Amino acid sequence: MFDYIIIGAGSAGCVLANRLSADPDVSVLLVEAGPRDSHPFIHMPAGLAKLVSNKRVNWDYHTMAEAQLDGRVLWWPRGKVLGGSSSINAMCYTRGVPGDYEEWAALGADGWDWKSVLPYFRRSERNQRGADALHGDEGPLYVSDLRYSNRLSQAFIEAGRQAGHALNRDFNGPRQQGFGLFQVTQKDGARCSSAVAYLDPVRERRNLTVVTGAQVNRITFERGRANGVTYTSRGRAFHQPAAREVLLCGGAINSPQLLMLSGIGPAAQLRRNGIDVLADVPQVGENLQDHLDICTLQHATQNVTYDRLNDAKVAFDYYLRGHRGIGSSNIAEAGGFVRSHLASDERPDIQLHFVPAMLDDHGRHRLKGIGYTVHACFLRPRSRGRIALASGRAGDKPRIEANYLSDGEGFDMKMMVECARLSRELLAQPAFDDYRGAPIFPARNDLDDAQLREFIRAKAETIYHPVGTCRMGHDDASVVDPQLRVRGVEGLRVVDASVMPTLIGGNTNAPTIMIAERAADLIRDSSGR
Repeated sequence: MFDYIIIGAGSAGCVLANRLSADPDVSVLLVEAGPRDSHPFIHMPAGLAKLVSNKRVNWDYHTMAEAQLDGRVLWWPRGKVLGGSSSINAMCYTRGVPGDYEEWAALGADGWDWKSVLPYFRRSERNQRGADALHGDEGPLYVSDLRYSNRLSQAFIEAGRQAGHALNRDFNGPRQQGFGLFQVTQKDGARCSSAVAYLDPVRERRNLTVVTGAQVNRITFERGRANGVTYTSRGRAFHQPAAREVLLCGGAINSPQLLMLSGIGPAAQLRRNGIDVLADVPQVGENLQDHLDICTLQHATQNVTYDRLNDAKVAFDYYLRGHRGIGSSNIAEAGGFVRSHLASDERPDIQLHFVPAMLDDHGRHRLKGIGYTVHACFLRPRSRGRIALASGRAGDKPRIEANYLSDGEGFDMKMMVECARLSRELLAQPAFDDYRGAPIFPARNDLDDAQLREFIRAKAETIYHPVGTCRMGHDDASVVDPQLRVRGVEGLRVVDASVMPTLIGGNTNAPTIMIAERAADLIRDSSGR
């Protein structure tokens, strides 16, 4: 029997495994559905482009048909490997802004305001630039400047300046707004996933057991208290008991699904799928939020893009030169945060990622020629979706109803039009004069708003930031309380991006790691240790 069982070895689960097993008197089991993170393209940053279609390390989810996106079914990749999505993402280290966390607190997430969460960001971080009031330099998560960046990324930053925006060397500094290169979760030019940062240094601890290739089917209960999990591995079924707590770290899709499969969720939905109701918690799976992204693509006239690289040469050069060169690039090297004229408060409301290559359909659709891409997303969407069961079987993927652009006022679409306009404005700046070829998507530069809306409905995709489906709050309708304990039962917490009440203004990996860092303290405090 283990004291703690952690379900999911992703961005949050690896943090908990490290922090809880630091007490030698505590035993911890970490259960992961995917394999170990041994694939070489995981660790070479530019290898992320080659992981796109690798279903061995990817849950390979798809949404239901999206009514506001021409009925399209959107692809949602999520990491299924040690490190979770931090093993397959673009490594951009962003936290959002203080106002994001003040909003959480105002919505009932007591103790998750900026002043309360900043120490956990600093605890997790080992920033190459050193420590200051906002950054740490002694944590396990390496945050570094890029060792290599493309000249087109520098052109994008200059285009931002020419368009009237500030330059910004640190998106996690006193001011988020502006254009610059992202800092990335890399150590010495290699990916620093949560598995590399938190799990690798403690693999030899005798009180920590890591099981991979194990699909958890149910959380089990005795008299309303979580007492273990059932899982399948290599065709065999197991039940593993837990003495203290079960900690669910499956993410915004898997966590609500497993709660419902275990009898916690909307009672009517559970009964329809033949599941006995343990706790009627109607909001499980609701409140789904994601950043919808529109890509603007332009042909290049100079062969400086990443479209036609010799993969073997890039890998050879990367390893021969000690993790340097193009292989150390995170591909989405440069970005920007902009406050539009529609912003409801002082926070930036648009994020941009620049890719010095043509990226269509997540890179799965190879286009002819060479070019570059501007990603743009609205940071605070008003639309809400849901995760629902497709069946009562753990092996069946859940229904993902993202409901993009479904807000009654149509504000999300207005903001996506702003995103598309801003992207075209940036690409028209003199900084790109030496590189600019013909437009690709959209195919013309003179589209009116109605035509831009058509373009968005036809081409917008996720930028991989789903959150909110096990919402945290102090109200009875929330799925977890501010200590992340699941309502209606005992001995069970959810610790991952699903507990976020609202999306933060940026990439979600760093905030998820912060959540787990704070959760570790909450768990230890509740046990009296």
